[in-house]
This record gives sequence, C-alpha cells and structure tokens, in this order.
Amino acid sequence: MGKNTIVKDAIILFAITLISGLCLGFVYNMTKAPIEAAQEKAKQEAYQKVFADAASFQENEEIKTALASYTADGAEVTEVLEAVDGSGAVIGHVVAVTAKEGYGGDISITMGIDLAGTITGFEVLSMSETAGLGAKCTNDDFKGQFAGIQAPAEMVMNQDFDQISGATITSKAITKALNASVKFVSEVR
Repeated sequence: MGKNTIVKDAIILFAITLISGLCLGFVYNMTKAPIEAAQEKAKQEAYQKVFADAASFQENEEIKTALASYTADGAEVTEVLEAVDGSGAVIGHVVAVTAKEGYGGDISITMGIDLAGTITGFEVLSMSETAGLGAKCTNDDFKGQFAGIQAPAEMVMNQDFDQISGATITSKAITKALNASVKFVSEVR
C-alpha cells in the first residue's frame, strides 16, 4: 500500500462521513417538528385523561419559578400546569413527573390533583419496565386505584394503594413520583 492509497482512502471515508452526517442532519430537521407535535399531543391527551373536568391546561409563572428550585428524592417533577374549567377558574393541577429509580429506568407519569387534594387520575407516559411485571403499571387496574384518593402528605404502598405484585422496585419508584407530585402541589396551592 502506497502513500497515495492511504490518502485516497482517507478522502473517500471523509466524503462518505460528511455526506452521511449531512443526510442525518437533514432527516433530523425534517422529523423534529412532527415528533415534538406528536409528543405534545400525547401529553395533552394524558392530561385530559387524568383531569377530565378541565377544559384546558395553562402555565402559571409562579409555579414554573417554584418548580425550577424544587427537588425530590428519587423523582423529578418536570411540569405543573393549572387545570382550568370552562369559565377560566382553576380547579386543580396536572403534574408531569419522572420516577428516576424504576427497574428498567425512568418512568414518566402524569397525574391530576384537584384543589381539595384528591387525585383525579394517573397515567403512565413512558416506561421501560419488565414485561409482565413492572410493565403492569400501565394496566387500568393499577392506574385506576389512584382516582379518588385523598392524597395524604406521603403515600405508602399497600396502605394507600396496592403495589404491583413482583415489581417492588417499580412500585417504589412510582410511590416516590406520586409523593413528589403531591408535596409540590400542596406547597403551591
């Protein structure tokens, strides 16, 4: 192999890499907006499921500012919106929270809490838990047990709700996420 062959091969590899990078960038830019729109639509649908009485959901700058400095053990509250009825009155909050200690990684959930502190609903937005075990957190039987619970200051598995059998880690992660949500909303109410 001569010096010219190495330089020629390097130039060819550089050209291939450059073209591939440009193509990937182009595809990313084309798909970015539709993906974000689909994610936002899914989030709004989940918000409507967890707080069916709300006509819309809106940001509150004071809540957004308080959220920026809020920390919780094992969970991250990522968004809190006010649930508003048809007349514009605030009737509660919708909270998006990520449990950081799930068995398969992060578990993103959303829940609704009315002004009396009652959970109006619970939805799993995304998770990577074990099929047949932790993935049961998406089942209606599990999610349905939260609606109507007067949220205590700290929820306890098997006292306030039934854990998922065989999925203690997933259940604990969800407990931390619920507790972080309830705590934050009680502070901003």
